[in-house]
Amino acid sequence: MTKLLKVSMIRNFIPPRKFASRKGDNGKVLVLGGSYIYHGAPILSSIAALRCGADLVYTCVPKINAGVTRAATPNLIVLPLVDAKLTRGAVHKLLGIIPKDLDSATIGMGLGVQDIEALKLLVKSLLDMGVRLSLDASALVPDILSVIENKNVVVTPHGGEFKRLFGELPSDSKKERISLVEKYARENSVTVLLKGPTDVVSDGNKTFLNVKNTPAMTVGGTGDVLSGLVAGMLSKNKNPLESAAAAVFVNGKAGVLAQRKYGLHIVATDLLEFIPDAMKPFDRVK
Repeated sequence: MTKLLKVSMIRNFIPPRKFASRKGDNGKVLVLGGSYIYHGAPILSSIAALRCGADLVYTCVPKINAGVTRAATPNLIVLPLVDAKLTRGAVHKLLGIIPKDLDSATIGMGLGVQDIEALKLLVKSLLDMGVRLSLDASALVPDILSVIENKNVVVTPHGGEFKRLFGELPSDSKKERISLVEKYARENSVTVLLKGPTDVVSDGNKTFLNVKNTPAMTVGGTGDVLSGLVAGMLSKNKNPLESAAAAVFVNGKAGVLAQRKYGLHIVATDLLEFIPDAMKPFDRVK
């Protein structure tokens, strides 16, 4: 079953905020990413998670990036990763300091992974804690598939990352892309969000399409914003397919609004500016 995403559908995917809610009730999110070169990616993801309504975001970056991450905004809770890349030692120390009641996490944007076993350990440990996951970029490796099978996990590859993860490069044909996403989502029991001019989101049974028509969104960092939105949505909705669909719709709408203002010269931070406007149709309190 394939459907085009619409506002009326997304409204059902984003739970209303409780009038009497307290700090933390609307989502506690972990963002893990960054490296010596890519310091901005986890910042974009973290702010996106906050902008879509998460209450608390813990941003874990290599210690060499901790200062610049703290300087970017006072809204983040920064957790320095003890090594420059992801190692088993760094994972063990991180697991000792993160909150035990996290709702969701996104891993991989800009991250250097020194040891694949460290990535597997981190993902398995978070899943065992009941944390719902979004994986992107360097976390999208074939070794991780056996760990995330049949779990509350969303993978968010572009075409090249899709090939690295599943071994097959998506074509430009929309029909073939849909078929490929459904195939690998079904075979691996995960939710796949394939980014492109038309985003394809599927759990192998249901499939949603998000047509953006925003060529300006090829600029670097828009995928990092999307990863943060997925984690933010997952912190409130336990259904990975619905969370991914809501995130990709809001990300695309923010891109449309940014392109409307800045033309073909947007940057990723412009999407952050327009996330609140993109979220307005779904702002409800009960």
